[in-house]
Amino acid sequence: MPLDFPPPPPSAAPAPAPIARPNARFLLSHPAHFIALGFGSGLSPVAPGTAGTLWAWLAFLVMQPHLSERQMGLLIGASLLVGWWACSVTARHMRVADPGSVVWDEVVAFWLVLWLVTPAGLWGQLAAFALFRFFDAAKPGPVGWADRRFKISPASHRTADWARAGFGILFDDLVAAFCALLVIAAWRFW
Repeated sequence: MPLDFPPPPPSAAPAPAPIARPNARFLLSHPAHFIALGFGSGLSPVAPGTAGTLWAWLAFLVMQPHLSERQMGLLIGASLLVGWWACSVTARHMRVADPGSVVWDEVVAFWLVLWLVTPAGLWGQLAAFALFRFFDAAKPGPVGWADRRFKISPASHRTADWARAGFGILFDDLVAAFCALLVIAAWRFW
């Protein structure tokens, strides 16, 4: 005699499909998207992380003459908090735990590097850029650990999970910034 099982209960609506490549419409559809996508630099079809870091460098050079060291530090701190929110919201809307087009993590982490190596000339800033991009892209040692530490399932519906993902998006870039600064400090010491 066959067993009749009741049909499974209706589940929550399926999650929308992930947004693989955001466009200008997505960028402008929410303030968090505009921030997280680095004011559009994350829309670069080639190496959006590098494009975001270059945008950060340019923005730093524009802001630096107008802000004191303390003001720059406060801006970086505020940018971390706003960036956590923006990265969390944007990743949730894209249904991707760590979207490549989200570049605010590169922006704020590279601002931190430039702020701490200043005063540095063009060659010093270029070295800081190369070191930061190496650690961020290659993810050796502690950077790789930080990148894996806060991964979540893109199918999650929990806001707390997406807040965790947003923090993770920022965290591995902060570790990459620390590693770049450590190399710069060691180089200056010798």
